[in-house]
Amino acid sequence: MAGRPGTVVVGAGILGCLVAREILATDSRASVTVIDRDLIGSGASRRSAGLHFPRGANPAVRALTTESQRYYADLAERRPDLPIHPIGMTVVARESTEAKVRRTYLPEANLRRVTRVPDGVALPKGTVAWAGDGCQYADVPTLTQALAAELRPTVEFLEGVTVTGVSSSVDGVRLSLSTGPPLIAERVVLAPGPWLAARAWRDLVAPLGARVKKIVALHIEQAPTEQDGAIVFQEEDAFLLPYRRRGHWLFSYTCSEWDVDPDTVEPGVNPAHLAEARELLRRYAPRLADRCVSGRVFCDAYAPDAVPLVRALTDDGRLVFAGAANGSGYRLAPAVAAETVRLLSTQAPTPTSRKDTK
Repeated sequence: MAGRPGTVVVGAGILGCLVAREILATDSRASVTVIDRDLIGSGASRRSAGLHFPRGANPAVRALTTESQRYYADLAERRPDLPIHPIGMTVVARESTEAKVRRTYLPEANLRRVTRVPDGVALPKGTVAWAGDGCQYADVPTLTQALAAELRPTVEFLEGVTVTGVSSSVDGVRLSLSTGPPLIAERVVLAPGPWLAARAWRDLVAPLGARVKKIVALHIEQAPTEQDGAIVFQEEDAFLLPYRRRGHWLFSYTCSEWDVDPDTVEPGVNPAHLAEARELLRRYAPRLADRCVSGRVFCDAYAPDAVPLVRALTDDGRLVFAGAANGSGYRLAPAVAAETVRLLSTQAPTPTSRKDTK
């Protein structure tokens, strides 16, 4: 490794790679190193549903959604080769909640009441549907790897390297590494996904109050068509997504198992998961319930007030945490990355430029 990096990003998921991208967009001569205990995009990003819809439960999340929406639209226009796919959207909720639904979704969603719903979807008494715009889904691990490949000429990636210790001083942030010699940087961004309790930083991160919750998404063995779109069950915080590239549907519902460990969480679907999912499906899409037979299980970090966390962890501002996006890591990653870089620019020392690291 040549010289001392200006910024080290710990975590090479979609957020970590976008943080690195945003740093270079701000200063093309910045020195950036990205470290991950595994391969790029192999953590929570690998299991992400990758659905982006234009909504936010509170003003802060709506602002982040707006910023991310514009970022992804621009990225997809400039890089049509990336696996970002526009898709139609139908929102289902009780008619009595219409005012709240319209407040939750961005103006770009252009919600409009519809009487026809997608084939196979039932509207229980008292519920209605709206069609909406601005929805897309991505193959998140492939997207993350593509962004990393674009960054590699100017960013150093250390894969399969575990950070075993973190400490900050006037000389910089010292990272102890599993590979041997420590690394000292001007500043460090922790973007660990659900690995909040990693020994190297758990005491630093604990005061943030973030927790880790299990996430379950079931696979429905029915091939979607090119006309099928996402179906959002607003009040249940669940959705059906036509996974065209994989040839099946994905059903994500809210699982209420908290304080799980990403290193020990059982990745397999159990009978309780299937029962919970099928109960909801039988209400809204009864024909799909019995085809719900498998899926994916992992976890993600959640912030106490449902707003992603971007916080300095040390008084000198050299060490920053970014994450706890409440299961919306892909959806909000561009805005969280931009907020992270804005925080670094106001609190941390000016990063070492590339010419100074030689």
